[in-house]
Amino acid sequence: MSRIITIGRQFGSGGREIGRQLAAQLGIAYYDKEIVTEIAKRTDLAEEYIRHVEERQPQPVIPLSIGRSFSLSVDPLIDQQQSVFIEQSNVIREMAAKSDCVIVGRCADYILREEKPLRLFFYADLASRIERCRRVGELGTDLSDKEMGKKITAIDKSRSQYYRYYTEQEWGDKSNYDLMINTTNIPVKDAVEAIIKVLQ
Repeated sequence: MSRIITIGRQFGSGGREIGRQLAAQLGIAYYDKEIVTEIAKRTDLAEEYIRHVEERQPQPVIPLSIGRSFSLSVDPLIDQQQSVFIEQSNVIREMAAKSDCVIVGRCADYILREEKPLRLFFYADLASRIERCRRVGELGTDLSDKEMGKKITAIDKSRSQYYRYYTEQEWGDKSNYDLMINTTNIPVKDAVEAIIKVLQ
């Protein structure tokens, strides 16, 4: 039986590092930024652009016609963003079919729902996430705690909107995951060991 693990995480909760170490401990593949690289290979889109649009809800530009009626025309930017998600879904399914793996973010829990993956979600209080971001140097080093907190909250809001847009489900809702872990006071190593015990 295949072992597929998907990871949803609040920004700064340590979910990405837990996923990486979990894959290493289990001796299985780990996919995160590799998904972006593969999408770029298959399309004419730059990795930087793909990173920019992933985990963000498409933002339509609605042109209004002057006159008696309003018309909605197809926005090529929205089409391109939808194409990225479709290609991303194809890549995720192919990676999961190829071998046991850990896949981080990108609605993988929903995309692979028929494969019944172990769906993990990591969260932590804001102060802990600010401290973790400072420790690993994410979001820069010159921001105040208040500024960093705002950035973290904005990233989570984007992830939530993206997840809702493509899945019609709520990101971080306990009914969408098999195991949710509060990493506020839990070292990465301890979280990995706890998940391995669950798997056994």
